[in-house]
Order: sequence, then structure tokens, then C-alpha cells
Amino acid sequence: MSQRSQRKEEHLALAKMFFNSNKDNDFNHVHLIRPALPESAVSRDSISTEMFGHTISAPFFINAMTGGSDTSYTINQRLAKAAAAENIPMALGSASILEKEIDQIKSFEVARQENPDGLIFANVNPTTDPKVAQKIVDALDANALQIHLNSVQEAVMPEGDRDFHWIDNLKEIRDTVDVPIIIKEVGMGIDPESLRTLLINDFSIIDLGGSGGTNFAQIENERRKTQKLNFLEDIGLSTVKTLLAARTIPVTKTIIAAGGITNALDIFKSLVLGAQYVGIANYFLQFASQDSETLIAAIQNLKYELKLLTALFGLDHISKADEVKYYLDTDLYNFTRQLYN
Repeated sequence: MSQRSQRKEEHLALAKMFFNSNKDNDFNHVHLIRPALPESAVSRDSISTEMFGHTISAPFFINAMTGGSDTSYTINQRLAKAAAAENIPMALGSASILEKEIDQIKSFEVARQENPDGLIFANVNPTTDPKVAQKIVDALDANALQIHLNSVQEAVMPEGDRDFHWIDNLKEIRDTVDVPIIIKEVGMGIDPESLRTLLINDFSIIDLGGSGGTNFAQIENERRKTQKLNFLEDIGLSTVKTLLAARTIPVTKTIIAAGGITNALDIFKSLVLGAQYVGIANYFLQFASQDSETLIAAIQNLKYELKLLTALFGLDHISKADEVKYYLDTDLYNFTRQLYN
């Protein structure tokens, strides 16, 4: 097994080990105002939506996790089976490994083999050669391309990059690749100034990737043999704070909430706070590590609970979630006040 594939295996094992569904992710500090007279009913069509020209059954998807090793082949196969069965999109893990190890492509191709008609997103790092990025999109028959921002992970990773000049290459990839580009953080959150920079440079689909879920600084610290950089594990913005920050920027954009989302109420609150879609990774990994059927059942439960919430808050469709009133606990309120001032 190559060093890159070994790292993929370690990332999977450590992400699964560090998963904590009870971790404080700030969603419990957002309180929704529920109508006692919702004047609505649970509807099977209340949560379907459109994404990249496809009708999908719910506004959440399987976010990027893995690819490039034997274990990731099995995980991606199970994820893709569930995505196909439930008609939700699926993002593959970083395929940048294919630039050096094309033989690992089977662990990515399996997604399209299991889900021939669904939405699949490829994923590369911000230093990927633009032509290689297009080749990866073509090889995986991807409907969109995620480009992940992971400077903190790279800084802690023993073999990581130390040069974070990325914006020029991001623009080159965007101008080369013929599918929509999603810029995504990997768990430290996109701050308001970086979001403005992305929007100014015509990146309009942003996965905020806030803290509260998988912590790649923690994972890479576990892999380090010496000079642990534990102080970098807590420098991120929570998913809720990234959403609140994004609301202060009055530019048309598509916002994806991700990071520590483990239940239907987190999904619903994300939509209330302005997200159009929600990405879920490690929560789904816990079920995919067992089998596809267990994951399918988990997705079905989330859908049902989301339909219940939509009706309980008096909405005929979940697209109106941003009309729901809410209030914030002190820390979040102070955060928003300081942003506006």
C-alpha cells in the first residue's frame, strides 16, 4: 500500500473513532419559534428540491469522505448504493491521489457504477493542475467538482503542504472545468472575509464546512509522532457561525451547510439560517461502515423527520424554511452583533 493510500485508511479509521454525535456544534444555541397552529400537514413532496438540474428527494446529501484505498472502495460502494436508492447526491473524497496513482481510480469509479443516474461530485485539492481536474471530472462522470480548502489540516499533516497561495489556481480550475465548482472547507469554517473574496472572484457555490464535526487537525495530530499541534484543533468557526456570517453578505450565492450535522433538526436549522443544501459526512460514515441497508434506513429516517419539522413549523415546502423566526443564545448573539458592527 502506498503512503497516500495508507493515509486514506488512517483518515477513515480516525474519523470514525473520533465521531461524537453529542459534540457542541452551536445548533443547540439556535432556538426556533414554532407556531402552535401550524395549519399544515405532513406531505411526501414537502422536502424535494432541485440541484444542478436534477430533482432530488431532500435538500441534504452525502458529503465528501474517502477514496483511494481498499477500504474506501467498500465505503464508497455502500454510500453510492444508498444515494441511488434514496435519490440524494453524493460527493466523493479527494481524488487528487489519481494524479500520482491512477490505479486507485476503481475506489472512485464504483460510485458511478452503483449510481448511474444520480448526482455525483468529484473532489480535488486547491493545488490540482486544472487539466488534471478536468480529467478527473471526465473519468468519474461527475456532475460537479468540489475543491476543498484545508490549510489547517495541511499545516498539521506531517507530510502536508506549507504553501497556501490558492486563489489563482482556483480560478484556473474554474475556467478549465466544464461542470459547476463547489468551494468547500473541510471543518474549520469559511470566515466572512474569505467568503467575500470567493464571491468577488465569481465562486458562487460555497460549502461552509464549519467546525463541530470531523476535525482534521485532531486527526492529523493523532498521526504525528512528535511536536503535536493541538492548539490548532480549536481555531475554527462553527457551522452555525459560518451561516450567520454568510447572512451578512448581501450577494446572490448558493450556501451549503456542513460540519457536525447529525440529525433532522440540525438540517432544518441550517436551512432556517440560509443554507440551500446540507452536506453530511461522518454521521453517514457510521452507518456505511456497517452496510448499505443500515445507511438507507438512516437516510429514510432523516427524510421523515424533516417532513415532520416542515409541517410542524407551518410550511408547505421546506424551501420556505428561511421564513421561520428564531433567537440566539448570548454567544451567537454577540457574534452577530460584532459582525454587523
